[in-house]
Amino acid sequence: MNDRIGVVTGGGDCPGLNAVIRAVAKASANRDWECIGILGGYEGLLEPRKTIPLDYQRLSGLLPRGGTILGTTNRGKFSAKVGHGESRALPKELLEGVKAGMDALDLFALVSIGGDGSLSIAQQLFEYGIPVVGVPKTIDNDLEGTLFTFGFDSAVACATDALDRLHTTAESHNRVMVLEVMGRYAGWIALFAGVAGGADVILIPEIPFSYESICAKIQERETVGKKFTIVIVAEGAQEKDGEFVTSRAHIKTGEARLGGIGAILSAEIEKCTGKESRVCVLGHLQRGGSPTTFDRALCSIFGATAVELVAAGEFGKMVAFAGPQVGSIKISDAIGKLKTVRSDGNLVRTARALGICFGD
Repeated sequence: MNDRIGVVTGGGDCPGLNAVIRAVAKASANRDWECIGILGGYEGLLEPRKTIPLDYQRLSGLLPRGGTILGTTNRGKFSAKVGHGESRALPKELLEGVKAGMDALDLFALVSIGGDGSLSIAQQLFEYGIPVVGVPKTIDNDLEGTLFTFGFDSAVACATDALDRLHTTAESHNRVMVLEVMGRYAGWIALFAGVAGGADVILIPEIPFSYESICAKIQERETVGKKFTIVIVAEGAQEKDGEFVTSRAHIKTGEARLGGIGAILSAEIEKCTGKESRVCVLGHLQRGGSPTTFDRALCSIFGATAVELVAAGEFGKMVAFAGPQVGSIKISDAIGKLKTVRSDGNLVRTARALGICFGD
């Protein structure tokens, strides 16, 4: 067996990617393996190949650093998802190109860090005979088989901080403040941040909303002297019998870009209640900055466990947090199965018990 492995990051960036890279490289070094980073996603394995050595000098300061020193992409030749999450098979020549790259770089295994799209690619590589292990990454926390993905806690912390700040300005002006957050087709960020940040209305894709219900909640607050309202809405939230709001038309080489529901919601609320309403789109602030303490620890466990899987020859597996332990599942059992919020789950029931409206 060779003594060199590669690590690649794919999909959208998020806090904690560098922490996982660091953990993989350190755990590899302790087994006397060389670890190299593949630059620019999977395309770094194609000609002209782009890599960097992940030595101790390169790893300095990575634990608290956001983003990824390897670069990443969710577009281009290796797009495994299109439209609203539909799968796409990779051409055979790309799979052959990755295999040739692995051989040329003398890699005996590849650690793929990514979400559903990147791990869908990893599964196709594994089925083609390439030894790969996955690490689940997405701020959306929508990947099946793991209780939490890294990056999620950091995104929730960002959204919660935004709600704390919006409370003071909303109360000062007696306004309705609408915060639009990421999450794609799952409402995990909006739900966790909404409860933690004291939102009055939480709108998520799993529970279609009506404007009548939202406006009734605002009027109810008015009658008890609460002259302001905080609304948090996931980018994939839909009105009953409505469609997803996208910021641009679908393209054949990538997924639909959700966004814009916050502005529509704010305008409708102002129209039906007569109250002044403002919208704040948190956007990529949720992806930036340092990972939280929880994410740093989770990333370290994920990276070290990925190396353990490689050492055991358990390829085609993904590291998974089952709580309280980290183990593994087949990548094929995690991809293409959107993990959504249960409308009767603990946190939704808790929110309702606290008087939070879901617009239904």
